[in-house]
Amino acid sequence: MNSPDFWLKAQSIGRAAGLVAILWASLPAFADVSGRVVGVLDGDTIKVLDSNQVQHTIRLMGIDAPEKGQPFGQKSKQALSDCSYGQIATVLGSKRDKWGRLIGKVMVQERDCNLHQLQLGMAWHYTAYKKEQTKEDRSLYEEAQELAKTRRLGLWSDSHPIEPWVFRHK
Repeated sequence: MNSPDFWLKAQSIGRAAGLVAILWASLPAFADVSGRVVGVLDGDTIKVLDSNQVQHTIRLMGIDAPEKGQPFGQKSKQALSDCSYGQIATVLGSKRDKWGRLIGKVMVQERDCNLHQLQLGMAWHYTAYKKEQTKEDRSLYEEAQELAKTRRLGLWSDSHPIEPWVFRHK
């Protein structure tokens, strides 16, 4: 045990293990998810059951929908359900929030359900996290919100809609 060869091998193994740990930590904790949408919790959160029968809670990236107790909370949930429930969805994301939900873009067939919520006026573009979006998505989401606002669609028909992030802090 005290031979120089032993300690050289131990050092090499230790360095290799350290390198593996560094590489492992730099990888995303999970990959994109595909599966059937089996639940819609609100206007920006769904549950997806993958082919391994693992259920994933998904928070839609780039949007924030009215809370259940807010005006349009139920309508927003219904709109997301119409877009996704029972359908096969692909969730594009590589980050989790503090509640462990995967944050991602939900694609059903060719439709971006996150963007669709904005187009209907059923959510706000969550600009606090816009830098996490691609430049293209950021632009599309901003334009969709402005158009819904101009047309007074959904929550924009309210004269003073309260942003969910403001509502949650009250």
